[in-house]
Amino acid sequence: MSRRDTRPPAKRSPGGAGRSGRAKPGATMAKAAAKKAAKGPARTPSTRERLKPERRDAERPTGARPPRGRATERPERFERSERPERFERPERPQRFERPERSDRAERPERPARGERPSTPRAGSKPAPRFAGAPRARKPEPVVETPVEPKAEPVVMPTSVQTVIVTPDENDMRVDRFLEARFPGLSFSHIQRIVRKGELRVNGKRADSKDRLEAGQTVRIPPLKLDAPKTVGVLSEAAQKTLDALKAMTIYEDPDVMVLNKPAGLAVQGGSGMTRHVDMMLEVMRDAKGQKPRLVHRLDRETSGCLLIAKTRFAASFLTGAFRERSARKFYWALVAGVPKPKQGRISTYLAKEENEEDTIMRVAKHGDDGASHAVTYYAVVETSGQKLAWVSLKPVTGRTHQLRAHMAHIGHAIVGDPKYFNIENWQLPGGLQNRLHLLARRIVIPHPRGGVIDVSAPLPPHMLQSWNLLALEHDRFDPIEHAPED
Repeated sequence: MSRRDTRPPAKRSPGGAGRSGRAKPGATMAKAAAKKAAKGPARTPSTRERLKPERRDAERPTGARPPRGRATERPERFERSERPERFERPERPQRFERPERSDRAERPERPARGERPSTPRAGSKPAPRFAGAPRARKPEPVVETPVEPKAEPVVMPTSVQTVIVTPDENDMRVDRFLEARFPGLSFSHIQRIVRKGELRVNGKRADSKDRLEAGQTVRIPPLKLDAPKTVGVLSEAAQKTLDALKAMTIYEDPDVMVLNKPAGLAVQGGSGMTRHVDMMLEVMRDAKGQKPRLVHRLDRETSGCLLIAKTRFAASFLTGAFRERSARKFYWALVAGVPKPKQGRISTYLAKEENEEDTIMRVAKHGDDGASHAVTYYAVVETSGQKLAWVSLKPVTGRTHQLRAHMAHIGHAIVGDPKYFNIENWQLPGGLQNRLHLLARRIVIPHPRGGVIDVSAPLPPHMLQSWNLLALEHDRFDPIEHAPED
């Protein structure tokens, strides 16, 4: 028996059953409609029905339960005649106006308490910016261009004054210190006040070659001199001096210049000296009163490379390079005879010996008063028989007359040397000039700004004449380049 057959038979309604005994579909739908009518309308009332509450209450059967979720009483609604045509929006608060941008970075005035805009809570998203609203920019800082102070003219002290050595003046010589402090102060005047003991360092007498330390006190006597001359149009004599310096210059940059000093021109002044390199550099004094400075010296009769510092910074650096022996100097000389061995090292002590006529350097013993150690390397480049030899020299130390004294010490004095050439029965070959045959051929030294300065000077006229007469090839390889550095 099927499952459908197990259900109880449907009751017949009077007049509503067909032949099969089941209720007709129309009768079933009629009963459902009757039940819905008894319960009340389930559809949502229309707008017209909501506006007529008395009709709605009349149609609802007495005691019927109101629909779930609906309020029992509804508020009165506007009649169509009383309803406002349009709801008015509340007025918006006045927008906070941003202060106008000004050239100077000033803080805008704070608005009143009632006008201050609300502060967003932490973590909330910022309000979107309207496309047409101007974007606030941070005020640009005002950059003031520093004005360089005008250089005040240097006034020479008319009374005794005490100054303190600054860190920038550390390790400066006393004479260089005075030249920097009082531009235009002559070399002779500096030597005079130092020799008389009028200038004192920390209460003690000082020599012009002594070096100062930062923090020391220097007593300066009255300097009754005119202020330095202002830089202007050079006189005819000064222009000639400047042209002569330019003609001697073989290397120059903003910090350093190298001169090819001719033989016979002194480097510094002395008794009866009217023209020297230090005096010639006066024409190159700048607007601040500073002039180029000598870094090392050459003998009056020695020609060749002379290093000049154009700035105080370069002078301090190059002087330190010579003191630390990081500068290499090479000399060429024509000597009597041929040294044996052809390459060697000369190491002695030299001391100054003064007499009535002149001052020379003599070979001394270790421990003698004023004796200083001196080291020189030599190498024979080429010979002219057994009478003359072209010798290349490399001094490790820088003593006065070191090369001339050392070559005379080993029995091969430099040709034309009036102080140290004392070989008996030796005659100068014909055609050679009786002048000192010594050339500061080359100098190699670190540059103050980086790199290396490597400059060579040509043979002077009297040495070039000797080289041509003796058939010496001046472009031969120089073996002294491989000499040790100590």
